[in-house]
This record gives sequence, C-alpha cells and structure tokens, in this order.
Amino acid sequence: MQREVMFAGFGGQGILLSGKILAHAALEEGFEVAWIPSYGPEMRGGTAYCTVVISDKSIGSPIIKNPLHLVAMNRPSLEKFAPVVKPNGIILLNSSLIPIRSGRDDVDELVVPVADIAIELGSIKASNIVALAAFVARSKIVDFELLKEAVKEEFAKKPKLIPLEMEAMERGRKAAQG
Repeated sequence: MQREVMFAGFGGQGILLSGKILAHAALEEGFEVAWIPSYGPEMRGGTAYCTVVISDKSIGSPIIKNPLHLVAMNRPSLEKFAPVVKPNGIILLNSSLIPIRSGRDDVDELVVPVADIAIELGSIKASNIVALAAFVARSKIVDFELLKEAVKEEFAKKPKLIPLEMEAMERGRKAAQG
C-alpha cells in the first residue's frame, strides 16, 4: 500500500525537516520511501512544501498531485492543497495560524494549535515536531517510537534540544488523541 503525505507552510517553519524525519522513520521501518522537497526562492517566509511517499513496494513515481494526507502549517497552504487531498485522508491544520477549516467532510480533519503548544514548551521552532507527532499519532503511518528515534538522530548534533523535541513529540501525540 502506498501513502503520500504533503507538509506545507512558510519557509522557516521546519517543513522540509518534518518530511525528512518522517522519511527516515519509514526507512527504519523497512518501507520504500521518496522525499521530494520544494520551496520558493525566499527560503524564510516563502512557500515551502515537501512530499513523502511511503510504500511497501517500489515507488513508480515520487511526483504526487493528490496526496492522501496534508499537514498544513499556514492558511495559504491549507487553501492551496486541501482541495486535492484524497478522500479518507487526514488534514492536520495548525489552528494557531489557520482560523478556518478545510471545508472537507470526506477527510479526518485534525485541528491542533501547534504553534501555541510549541510556545508553551519554550520554542516556536518546535512547532514542526508537534505537528509531525500529532500527524503520526493519528495516522499511524509509521511506528511512533521509531519516529522518536529519528527525531533524536536528527538532533544528535544539538543534544541540548533533544529534551525539548521529545516533549514536543509527547504534546503532539496528546493533541492528536483529543
């Protein structure tokens, strides 16, 4: 079975890193994986998005027009990509920055104030990890413990950040459970 996840938001929100960590965890779980980053020329503040394709067999094409899932970190991303998400997928939206909903009744809409949670933890930069953890907890696309290990490996060169990121993971998981 093939599953596609699009992460989208502003440059500087850790969009590409979220996709990279998910791809890493999926590889560790033994899946075939494609990670396709894309961002505008502005880097910080411009549009950034990436697609992660996870499959139990070879991936024919990593280019996906209709992802199964969407993690939208800002309103322009929700408005642009929510209409193309496949039915029965998950749309996670960062309600800290998105005052509207997807308008879809054929998807599982997960509304999480990821930026507010990250600020409570002491760093807005943890928003992407809160969102990633909430999405994985809801979708079960990869094993949550493997995801935690992938986050630890990603931050291994900055070990003082690992406790913050682990707390962001737990807060994200709790947010997904309601």
